[in-house]
Amino acid sequence: MTFDLSLDELHKRRSAKWSMYDDDVLPSHYAEMDFALAPVIAEAIGHATERGDLGYAHVPAAGLGEAFADFALRRWDWPVDPQAVVAVPEVMVGVAELLRVLTAPDAAVVINTPVYPPFFSVIAETGRRVLEVPMLRDEEGWRLPLEGIADAFAEGAKALLLCNPHNPTGHVATKEELLELAEIVAQNDAVVVSDEIHAPLSLPDATHVPFSSLPDPAGDRAIVLSSASKGWNIAGLKCAVAVAWSTPMRDALAALPVDLPDRIGHLGVVASVSAFTEGEPWLDEIVAYLDGTRRWLPELLAERLPGVAYEPGQATYLAWLDCRGLGLGDDPAAHFLEHGRVALSSGPEFGVPGRGFARLNIGTSRAIIEEAVNRMARAVAIST
Repeated sequence: MTFDLSLDELHKRRSAKWSMYDDDVLPSHYAEMDFALAPVIAEAIGHATERGDLGYAHVPAAGLGEAFADFALRRWDWPVDPQAVVAVPEVMVGVAELLRVLTAPDAAVVINTPVYPPFFSVIAETGRRVLEVPMLRDEEGWRLPLEGIADAFAEGAKALLLCNPHNPTGHVATKEELLELAEIVAQNDAVVVSDEIHAPLSLPDATHVPFSSLPDPAGDRAIVLSSASKGWNIAGLKCAVAVAWSTPMRDALAALPVDLPDRIGHLGVVASVSAFTEGEPWLDEIVAYLDGTRRWLPELLAERLPGVAYEPGQATYLAWLDCRGLGLGDDPAAHFLEHGRVALSSGPEFGVPGRGFARLNIGTSRAIIEEAVNRMARAVAIST
């Protein structure tokens, strides 16, 4: 596989990442990878288009539940009942609909900031309230704020919207963390909606543990949302899965809107089945490349941007950069865009703990990452 698509090739793409800004801006913000499509997925989509097979999705006929269950068993040693797999258009649509089913209007939903910005908007969209409980960080790295979550439940919150692997820090929760969290959830009669979209991109020194794979009764109060969209870079095709283990959580999935399957992209189902059944060799190559990149990036930053602190994540292709040492204020991404013509994700959009931070997409060639860092360095030089 080639990991070095040129900027000329990438600028021909019309996705959000490559069409939002003028061509003089280097986009390093949107969570899209800059690699060629997996050949098995390209082939599956090509066969569908050759047949004119572009109608509505019919998930049972496509075998999505079986494909995901087989993948989950191989990848995470998670035995999934294919009948417990429900297709949704995308993870955040699943989050919104499940919050409507599982929580009361105006309920407080716990999130662990800094976190994926749409968590804020989707909770507001459903008429629920955000309750920020920031992630913890110590000498050993990031970890879940278990005491803070317990306190939030004690104050009346009844749901946790978990992001694991965590976006943007890349933290992969340990089994011990999740078991303790499950006990806290059970003690407070709460539920967990677990966004595990980045799980296929867990890197070699981390073991992803799906929340619903925890031994009974720990996983009984959770629904896991997953997708091939991040691991295989097919977010625009609109297909994800929701998985429940216990009877109450399966009942929650059964209560989702009856027309939800009509919003799923047929090509998304086709591509997802191909990814889960045949796409692991390609995924393994991507994971190995990303592993090398996250180990190389600290050296590059130390050389070109010594004021930036970066702790390599355990998953995802996202780098959470602590830019507070640069003196660029709460939103360094704005400075990088204006003065360096490089677009990073704005730290404050991830919640209060994101002030002074920016998120860099490293799901691209190292040459493009080096160009992004060089532009950031030039922007810093302008400010000094």
